[in-house]
Amino acid sequence: MYALLRKFALALGCLPFAALTAHAQGNDFPAKPITIIVGYPAGGGPDIGARMLGEKLAARLHQSVIVENRPGVSGMMGASAVARAPADGYTLLFAPNTFLIAPHVLSKGTNVNLDVLNDFVPVVAPSKGAMMMVAHPSLGVKNAKELVALLKKQPGLAYATPGSGSPMHIAGELFKKSAGVDMLHVPYKGVAPAIADVLGGHVKITYASIGVVAQHIAAGRLVALGMAEKERSPLMPELPTLAEQGYPNTATGAWYGVFAPKGTPPAVVEKLNQEFNTVLRQPDTAAKLKQQWEVPLGGSSEDLARMARAEYESYGRIVKEFNISAD
Repeated sequence: MYALLRKFALALGCLPFAALTAHAQGNDFPAKPITIIVGYPAGGGPDIGARMLGEKLAARLHQSVIVENRPGVSGMMGASAVARAPADGYTLLFAPNTFLIAPHVLSKGTNVNLDVLNDFVPVVAPSKGAMMMVAHPSLGVKNAKELVALLKKQPGLAYATPGSGSPMHIAGELFKKSAGVDMLHVPYKGVAPAIADVLGGHVKITYASIGVVAQHIAAGRLVALGMAEKERSPLMPELPTLAEQGYPNTATGAWYGVFAPKGTPPAVVEKLNQEFNTVLRQPDTAAKLKQQWEVPLGGSSEDLARMARAEYESYGRIVKEFNISAD
């Protein structure tokens, strides 16, 4: 009986120690530089966003924040590096929500074996942009309804995307189904060549994030037809969604998330989440994000976890339904 009571007392004694240890991990963090890995080349949207937030996070934490680019395999090379990193909060992944599409569309020959929901701990969703459908002015349409009317008369018009299995490809397939029209998918090797051919009028329709096409819309080189979002974007509030124009179930969305390796201590995740949210509430952060055609999101790590799971499952169903695969 005495031995049993002694074990019970020792077990109780460990509880405050464990709590104190977790608390200390959060208080002592960070004690050295943090690395944010981006699975895309320098100069692109993910890279720009990571560097801007990394600079502001470094000022808050009084530690260097290094952004490292590891492009390849639709961002999965960078994600793999983070998944293999020590689970201590010093290596983070900054990724667009395409991170949740890639596992569904990549072939098994890529040698990327990641469970994007379970190999990572969500930290925070810093910002979101907006996906939209645009057309070359020579097509003569001003909105999605006019495009559908034209497609009824001329089925098979082509739409350009940065590649098979991209969010833009998925957006096009969703629109085709919702509108009951036939369009030809023309995949390119990246955003730049796809936009270049649409600007040249070689392909008349494309999907793109607002930051890629906003200047071309303002200059009259492209026509905005509708937002492929659940609601209108504050970045271009005058443009109705495709759903508002009569084509539901066409939203794809565009946002960024920060993730840590599985097993990262909860106290460290909470500290990072709090610091990112503080940075996102700063007025100059919102101003800088707006310059990049992004708006601050923030929220808890649980908010990001819910978003990630919902989109992962949704994209899985869509990819299977339309038999979509990457190039």
